[in-house]
Amino acid sequence: MTTLTRREFLKSSGALVVAFAAPPLTGAVAQVAGGKPALAPTELDSWVAVLPDGRVQAFFGKMDMGQSLEVAIAQIVADELDVACDKVDVLMGDTGTSCNQGGASGSTGVSNGGRLLRNAAAEARRLLLEGASRKLDVPVDQLQVEDGVIRSAAKQVSYAELVGGKYFHHQVEWNKQVGNAMDIKVHAKPKSPADYKVVGKSFARRDVAWKVYGTDRFVTDVRVKGMLHARVIRPPRAACQVRGVDEASIRSIRGARVVREKDFVAVVAPREWDAVRAAQMLKVDWHALDGAFPAMDQLHEHIRSAKVVKREEPVKKGDLAAAFSAPGVRIVEAQYEWPFQSHASMGPGCAVADARVDRCTVWTGSQKPHFVRDGVARLLGMAPEKVRAIWVAGPGSYGRNDAGDAALDAAFLSKATGKPVRVQGMRADGTAWDPKGPACVHRARAAIDASGKVIGYEFVSKGFSRQHIATNESDPADSLVGQATGIPAKGTQIFGVPAESYGFENKLLAWETIAPLVENCSPLRTAHMRDPVGPEIHFGAEQFIDELAAAVGEDPVAFRLRYLTEARHQAVVKAAAEKAGWQARNSSERTMKGRGIAFAERNGTAVAAVAEVEVERSTGRIWARRVVVAHDCGLVINPQGLRYTIEGNVVQGISRAVYEQVRFDRDAVSSVDWASYPILEMQDAPATIEVLLINRPEVAPSGAGEPTMRVIPAAVANAFFDATGVRLRKAPLNAERVKAALSRA
Repeated sequence: MTTLTRREFLKSSGALVVAFAAPPLTGAVAQVAGGKPALAPTELDSWVAVLPDGRVQAFFGKMDMGQSLEVAIAQIVADELDVACDKVDVLMGDTGTSCNQGGASGSTGVSNGGRLLRNAAAEARRLLLEGASRKLDVPVDQLQVEDGVIRSAAKQVSYAELVGGKYFHHQVEWNKQVGNAMDIKVHAKPKSPADYKVVGKSFARRDVAWKVYGTDRFVTDVRVKGMLHARVIRPPRAACQVRGVDEASIRSIRGARVVREKDFVAVVAPREWDAVRAAQMLKVDWHALDGAFPAMDQLHEHIRSAKVVKREEPVKKGDLAAAFSAPGVRIVEAQYEWPFQSHASMGPGCAVADARVDRCTVWTGSQKPHFVRDGVARLLGMAPEKVRAIWVAGPGSYGRNDAGDAALDAAFLSKATGKPVRVQGMRADGTAWDPKGPACVHRARAAIDASGKVIGYEFVSKGFSRQHIATNESDPADSLVGQATGIPAKGTQIFGVPAESYGFENKLLAWETIAPLVENCSPLRTAHMRDPVGPEIHFGAEQFIDELAAAVGEDPVAFRLRYLTEARHQAVVKAAAEKAGWQARNSSERTMKGRGIAFAERNGTAVAAVAEVEVERSTGRIWARRVVVAHDCGLVINPQGLRYTIEGNVVQGISRAVYEQVRFDRDAVSSVDWASYPILEMQDAPATIEVLLINRPEVAPSGAGEPTMRVIPAAVANAFFDATGVRLRKAPLNAERVKAALSRA
């Protein structure tokens, strides 16, 4: 496998980028000669290209993790350039061809990534029209574009005919704000939604056929000539040091050898099976340091009693103390618990790295390849421009799983061996050692006056920081190889609060974090999972809203509508309830079948979900047989793709609510396979998922990759209460816990 520069790639693919520059003040035609400008966000050439055959390439710094993002970006670009959607190719997640847009993160693929490509395509269209105006000697306002052909009343010229084998050489203004909010400012004005011809229509995903028929490759399929296969030997427990390695223990395996640097140990071999055998046979003398996990059944007591490292109060209004001490008020209190959870990806992490003296190429399944580039550069002591990271589809992560560790492991081992190295973990490696979603406890209380009005509301989350390690691979300190070779972890103390618009006049939303159980090289290190801390927070917050509704004898839907202050938020609750056929009823009638609702907002997207469940008393099984979702993310780009994304949220949300928890003993994670870390299986998936899309073309699109995730656990828990009269405040709502709760009731 050879490594191409972006320029070489464009040449080999026949790409010639149009070369019209803005005309000088005299109005004369100015065609700029010269080669490809440097890949930079201030160059229009870094975002869009027109090929000699009229096809369009969009260079996208994010990637599609199975959420129809690729085709959505193609639709956006196609609309701005007036070409057919199937003529737009989206080149994703390659640091050699695209600028850093923050990777797949925060459901910003369309909201931020799409906005940037929309502006770039609009600017390209403006330049093409100006070029056609000069060529045809027709004013721009008398030109029309249809499928890449610019026409006047008597003349026409295609984009392909306008291509002169040069580049735009056109500067744009790069605007990088806080976080993932990135954009470019251009002279062109993007189209009004009323003029869209492609956006708003359903187009099929482009990644399904090749995945079904195996006609393209996953990251596990990448092969480089002369590469070695590697397995990294993780310690048997947290807080370990290596006292010695018996390299003779694998001497019988031809070609296998040990690579060790401080507490990092790996084996490499020309054949993968030999690397697997060597990892199993290698004798390592591990020395256990001080530090152990609490007993698993004491985890949440540990969280409650642990010293608070950091506290923030993002929402604080009114006089809460006065509200809770007012005469005649009734106090309602509850606590909710959430476990550690694993990504439990369908496959363990894998990466291939080819580190040379002066450059390195990494093929990675990480959702943030630009950050992999930066992390590898730091780890190997190279300049970032000497490292190229290429995203290749892997098992997915929806946050940070073990893909990032695999990439840095591979780069480290490639440099150490002087050969390309392919690293892949085993199932147990991925499930035990991937970064975890944090365990936490949520304390809720409210003051209700004699009229049944909530006059005071407090919700405080306490748990492990959701970012013991950063959510990208740009710093070796956040990787297992970095920590094992002596770079201390440097976590960030951060959590979150409920995202809603309940208008309680005296209100406090706060979070508290505690120290990690083990600082370095811990299988219980935390990082982002899909919708970081959203499901766990709203599992508590939206159950508590139902508990308050019950306390005042009000229907849960009516109660929410009474306190929600924003029209869009009220609209999704009304829409979900109507679609589900919601009817207020006597809560004393328990049939082991129930329905529950939950609402939340995430970065501008409002979601409400109604879950209908059936509970089997004898087995403890909860089956969420029907789920109805009302979803408002502003402008809808691809309705069918959006529905698929929401359905994925529903299935994964049920899995996390009902089945998933990391099990551990005092030393290590014990849930390392599908038996010990079960996830939702086909027979327990909903029979029906109904999605109601509230399209608002006048509102810029916001994210859809995560918002539905945060409402599903609470909707299921509220439905369980409706079915049984028993409130389960501890996740997961698994069979063991359900049977115990019902027997007590």
